Amino acid sequence: MSTPLARFQDAFAAALFAPEDIADPVVRELVAQPAFAVYRNTVMKGCIDALEANFPAVARLVGSEWFRAAAALHVAAEAPRDGRLLNYGSGFPDFLQGFEPAAELVYLPGVARLDALWCEAHAAQDAPVLDAAWLARCTPELLATLVLRPHPAARWAWFDEQPVYSIWARNRTTVEDEEELVWQAEGALLTRPADTVVWRPITQAGCAFLDACVAGSPLADAADRALAIDPDADLSALLESLLRAGAFIERTS
Repeated sequence: MSTPLARFQDAFAAALFAPEDIADPVVRELVAQPAFAVYRNTVMKGCIDALEANFPAVARLVGSEWFRAAAALHVAAEAPRDGRLLNYGSGFPDFLQGFEPAAELVYLPGVARLDALWCEAHAAQDAPVLDAAWLARCTPELLATLVLRPHPAARWAWFDEQPVYSIWARNRTTVEDEEELVWQAEGALLTRPADTVVWRPITQAGCAFLDACVAGSPLADAADRALAIDPDADLSALLESLLRAGAFIERTS
């Protein structure tokens, strides 16, 4: 049941992001005080700083000034719901999708999505990865029925129209990549088998395979899903690359 204190706290928090919409007379008096503007600016800056830290590839592509102006609009529309600001910004890719000044940067929402997936992978639960040697000892009959669970830190995405992964990867590091960018569909796989998030390209068939695994499908069905996307997919090589990346959690039974 909402208490007067809780209602005041909710109204005060809402005033930090939309002071013009506050109906509570006590909070409206606070909003009118000069000190409130200072406090509000500090909170807004903290949220914008968090977004710039969570979306470094986007910020590098558009520049800090452009990014912070866009981030301020997003913060005003969608305040953090979690005190851990590493988790802030899940709605930022969708915001950029509808942000008119970014309309010509068709790859930008995808780049933002990968930045967000990096944060998720970084903050995900630790877990031991599946032992490839154990899997190699399984009989073909057992392999077909196995259900492999993706690692808690594994994230993947497929982009149909732009080389989003290449653009993102080039802007996550300071190492210059002078290789010509090929404008084609791409996929990305992010994992954290140890303490550091790592990333690599992944095929559309690989994404379909992982989608089937996360849905609880046995390996035989996951393989069928991959082959439906690409009949020529090398399933052995695909599984080997996923194991090497640490994409699956260790089996407990």
